[in-house]
Amino acid sequence: MNCSRAAAFIQSHHTFYLAAHQSPDGDTLGSCLALRSALLALGKEATVVCPDPVPEYLRFLAGAETVTGTERIEVPREAVIYIDCAEHGRTGALQPVLEQAPYQFCIDHHGTNPRCTKDGDWVEHVGATGELILRLLEQIGAPITKNVAVALYTAITTDTGNFAYSNTTADSLRAGAKLLECGIDVSELNRILFRSMRLSKAKLIAYVLSNMELLRDGAIAVAAIPESVLDAYGATKEDCEGLIDSLRDIDTVEAACVLRESKDGVRVSMRSKRACDVAAIAKRFGGGGHQRAAGCTLYMPLSDALTAMKEALFKAFV
Repeated sequence: MNCSRAAAFIQSHHTFYLAAHQSPDGDTLGSCLALRSALLALGKEATVVCPDPVPEYLRFLAGAETVTGTERIEVPREAVIYIDCAEHGRTGALQPVLEQAPYQFCIDHHGTNPRCTKDGDWVEHVGATGELILRLLEQIGAPITKNVAVALYTAITTDTGNFAYSNTTADSLRAGAKLLECGIDVSELNRILFRSMRLSKAKLIAYVLSNMELLRDGAIAVAAIPESVLDAYGATKEDCEGLIDSLRDIDTVEAACVLRESKDGVRVSMRSKRACDVAAIAKRFGGGGHQRAAGCTLYMPLSDALTAMKEALFKAFV
């Protein structure tokens, strides 16, 4: 437990960059924005930085418009807190500037985290990093306002699949209950986060289901999305979030993999149910994550990446 150490780190410094990971999700941004609000309330300076823009579906979070990208971060601040970053490299183009900060700390929940941050790492096996941030705010006596509660509920519910994934714990549910007591509108949050999609995403789901490969008698499902398909559908990488769920949810499937071609390499997302440690696979390719949810980036043609991932998944079942 490093909550006390994280609290001491915050109390010892005044100006912060709160670093979210690339391809930001609800956990990294919700956690960052909640901590930013708390630090500002305590009279400190804090800016959330992220190498990629805030996804459209998360722009409702209070403070989302203040998230800063690479074009506006030049001078390091006194302290950096990496939040929900399985490794520092997940901050992409921001990393060179962030690494210049004299004081650095990491708060994360990924099992593959190397725990090598200069001034300490608080890495704990919980459903979402948002759970750790809630505990931290309680430790430092920061107010849990309605906006903070919305951000943390978003963090926790998105990373636990609306409290349905295997990483959901009793503590996850207790954290959710605390946040509900702050007066958040859970039905509206559920609609925004889980019951709304763009037409372009619906088309991608149809494409993935129509073009998937089922291997090992249906135990493995793999689908590749060329960049040309994204262009044809007017889709963005945001629309690719959650596509893998439609493969994983097939009753015979134990492990699912979706590969997305981009100018920055082939982005790979993996999920499993019981029989496959996808974090171990991702780690072999320079990625990371959780035993049941992980990802990596492959710098090779899409066809070669597809072959490599199919071989890796086959071996995981041997």
